[in-house]
Amino acid sequence: MPNSRPRPRRGARSGAGAAGRDRLVSRSLQSAEHCLSAQDFGTAYAHYLLVLSLAPELKDDVKETFQYTLFRWAEELDALNRTQDLFGCYEQALELFPDDEVICNSMGEHLFRMGFRDEAAGYFHKAVKLNPDFSDAKENFYRVANWLVERWHFIMLNDTKRNTIYNAAIQDAVRLGSKSVLDIGAGTGILSMFAKKAGADSVYACELSKTMYELACDVVAANKMEAGIKLLHMKSLDIEIPKHIPERVSLVVTETVDAGLFGEGIVESLIHAWEHLLLQPKTKGENGNCEKYGKVIPASAVIYGMAVECAEIRRHHRVCTKAVAGICLPTNVKFQSPTCSSVDTEDPVEPYTTEKMSRVPGGYLALTESFEIMTVDFNNLQELKSLATRKSGKIGIPVIKEGILDAVVVWFVLQLDDEHSLSTSPSEETCWEQAVYPVHDLADYWIKPGDQVMMELSCQDCYLRIQNIGVFSSEQEMDVGKNFSKDKDLFSLGSEAELCSALASLQTSKPDAMEQTCVLESTEIALLNNSVYHESFKMAMRKVLSSLTPEKLCQAMDTHCQNNEMSCGGGQSSSEESIPEPFYVLDVSEGFSILPIIAGTLGQVKPYSSVEKDQHRVTLDLISEANHFPKETLEFWLRHVEDESAVLQRPKSDKLWSIIILDVIEPSGLIQQEIMEKAAISRCLLQSGGKIFPQYVLMFGLLVESQTLVEESAVQGTERTLGLNIAPFINQFRVPIRVFLDLSALPCIPLSKPVELLRLDLMTPYLNTSTREVKLLNCPGMRAAVTVWMNELAGTYQHALLVRIYHP
Repeated sequence: MPNSRPRPRRGARSGAGAAGRDRLVSRSLQSAEHCLSAQDFGTAYAHYLLVLSLAPELKDDVKETFQYTLFRWAEELDALNRTQDLFGCYEQALELFPDDEVICNSMGEHLFRMGFRDEAAGYFHKAVKLNPDFSDAKENFYRVANWLVERWHFIMLNDTKRNTIYNAAIQDAVRLGSKSVLDIGAGTGILSMFAKKAGADSVYACELSKTMYELACDVVAANKMEAGIKLLHMKSLDIEIPKHIPERVSLVVTETVDAGLFGEGIVESLIHAWEHLLLQPKTKGENGNCEKYGKVIPASAVIYGMAVECAEIRRHHRVCTKAVAGICLPTNVKFQSPTCSSVDTEDPVEPYTTEKMSRVPGGYLALTESFEIMTVDFNNLQELKSLATRKSGKIGIPVIKEGILDAVVVWFVLQLDDEHSLSTSPSEETCWEQAVYPVHDLADYWIKPGDQVMMELSCQDCYLRIQNIGVFSSEQEMDVGKNFSKDKDLFSLGSEAELCSALASLQTSKPDAMEQTCVLESTEIALLNNSVYHESFKMAMRKVLSSLTPEKLCQAMDTHCQNNEMSCGGGQSSSEESIPEPFYVLDVSEGFSILPIIAGTLGQVKPYSSVEKDQHRVTLDLISEANHFPKETLEFWLRHVEDESAVLQRPKSDKLWSIIILDVIEPSGLIQQEIMEKAAISRCLLQSGGKIFPQYVLMFGLLVESQTLVEESAVQGTERTLGLNIAPFINQFRVPIRVFLDLSALPCIPLSKPVELLRLDLMTPYLNTSTREVKLLNCPGMRAAVTVWMNELAGTYQHALLVRIYHP
C-alpha cells in the first residue's frame, strides 16, 4: 500500500479561509491514513474525496494512494452487491482523474464481470488509447473486442463487390430525386457517405451501439462530411419528427440483415419507418419527382433453401452415438442444440446457426435442388405487417440424391433496385454466411430420390422459422410433386390439405412420455460425439486408479464391466456387495460432461460432477440409472458447497481426491484463465499417486499465408471501401489473436512444418518455461500467421485452434 503522505501546498491565497482549508485538508489526510491502516476503505475513500475537492492541486501527490483505496473499497461494494454505489464511486473517481488509464481499466473489469460488455470494452479501449503500453488494459480489450466491434464489420467492408453494388443503387436513387436519406443501422457510416457523395441534400444516420456511433463520427469527420451527415446515437424505432429529424425522408438505406435475412430486425424497423419516417410510396403507374415519394434500399428479397448432408453440422447438432466409452445413452434422453429450442421459451433463441458452407470442414452434399421459400417486398407496408401474423405454410421438396438429411441451408438474393442485386448463395464469394437449420427427431435420416423433404415455414419473433422437418417416403402413396405451383404467395409449394395429411405421417420419432430434453451447446454435442476423447480419458483414469490399488481395482472393474454389458443388453445387474472405501474423482470441466459417469465404471469410485444446470443434472441421473449405477453413486459437487469458487474442496475433511479433471482449453482455442492457479490448488488436494487430468498440454505452431485471414482481421486500405477513409479507424479494434478458427477450413498456404512450441504441465509445473524461442525454416511468405493448437494427454481438441497475427 502506498504510504507517502503529501503536504498541503499553500497557494497564493492567504487569510483565515485558506488556513482553515489547509487544516481541514491536513486532518482529512491523517484520517484517511488511519482508516487505511484499519482497513476501513469506505471512510478512507470519503476522506480522499474531501481532500481532492478542497485541494485539487494535490491530485498528483495522492493519486496512487487514492487508486489503492478506490479499488479496495470497490471490492467490498462488489462483495455486498452494492452495484449502484460501486459505479457511483468510479464515476466520482473519473471526474477527478478523467485521463487515468488504471481507473478506466478497473471500471471496465467491473462492468465486464456484471455482463455490460459494450460499456466495459469502451473503458478498456479508452485505457489503451491513454496508455498504449498498458498491458492489462490491452489484454482486457482484446478479450472483449469481438463484442465491441463485431468481426463481420471487417469482412463486410473488405467486400468490394458488395460496396460497389450498394453505392451504384444509392447513386441511381439520388440521381432520380431521392435527396433526403436515412441510414438505419449505420455502422461505420459507409452507406451514409455513399449517399452524400451521390449528391443527397440531407443525410441522417442512426446507430445504437455507442462504440460504433463514436467510430462513425470519427470516420465521417475524417472524410470531411460531418456538416452533411447528422449522426444519431439511437434506435430507428425511437426517432421522432421533428425532434430528431425535421421531416420525412424520401429514401431509407439499410443493411440490417443477417444470414437468415430477418434476424437483425429489418422488418420491424421498416414498418416503423414507413409509418413515421418515410414519405408515402409511389403507386404503380404514377409519375412524378421521386423526391415526393418514399422508397427503401434494398427494395425486396427472395429467400432460397436446400436440404444437405453435412457431417460437420451433424457432429455439432445431433448426438450420433448410442454409447460413449461403454456408457449407454438412454432413449428417453433427447439432446438438442440451442437452435432447436421451442419458440415458447421466454427468451427467443435464433432458430438457426450460421456456416460459410463453401468452407465448412468436409464439405456438404446437396440432397435437393434449391427451392424458393418466400419473397418479401420491403416497399410494401402491408406485406411487411402481414409477415408476423401469417399462418405457417407447409412445403414438400423432392429429393434428388441419396444421403443423410442433416440440415436445411438458407440464403437470399437482396434486390437493391431493378438493376442491382446481391446473392448470399453458398456458390457466391460474399461476406455473408448461410443460415443453417439442423434436422432433429427423425426415425431415419437416410433419404433417397423419390422421397420428399417436408417442412413448416413461418415468421415468428422476427425470425424465419423452419420447423417440423420430416421425410415423406417414396413408399408412401402420395406424390407431393404433382401439387407444386408457381404461385408467388408466401409459401406456395404444394396443396395445403394433402401436405397437412403428409405431415401427420412423416418419418419422425414418437416422443417418450417420460422423455428428458437436454439442451447442449454445439461444442458440447461435438464433444459428446468424440469417442476418441472419452476412450482416452477412460484409459488414463483406469491406469491411475490401477496404480493406486491394482488388485482390488482390477477385480472390481471386471465385475462392473460384466454388469455394464448386461445393462446395455437389457439385463439386470448383480446384487450389491459390500463396498470398500471408494476413490474420489472430481470433474470440474466447463459445461456438460459424462466423464464422472465413465469414472464410475472403473471400480469402487465415488465420482463428483460440477455441472451447474438442473437439466444437465437430471440428464446425468437418467444416464446413471440406465447404466444401473447404484443410487447416489454420482454426486453433484455444487450441492455440497455454496460458493462456486470452492469446487476444488475435499469431499470429506479427512479424504483427498484421486483424480481431478480440469478444463484447460476453451472451445475457442484459448487457454482457460487462471488454469495454473486451479492446478496448484488441485495438486494440494490429491492423494499420494493421484493425478490431474489432463496431466500436460502440448502446444504446436505452424506458419501459414492466408489472404482470407488477413481480410477477416482488418480493412485493407481505401480501395476496398471505394476511396473512403475507414480503415485507420475501425482497424483500431483489430485483435492480435483470432479464435474459433478451424485450420482445415481456412484457405491458406502452409509456410512451415508444425513444431512444438511449449509444454504446459499441470502436475509438474517446474518443467514449464515462461518463454521459449522457436526457429522455423523455409518461410518465404510476405504475410504470415502463427497457428497454434493444443494436444492433451487424454484426447485431442481438434477445434482448439488459436492464431496470432503478424504483419512484417
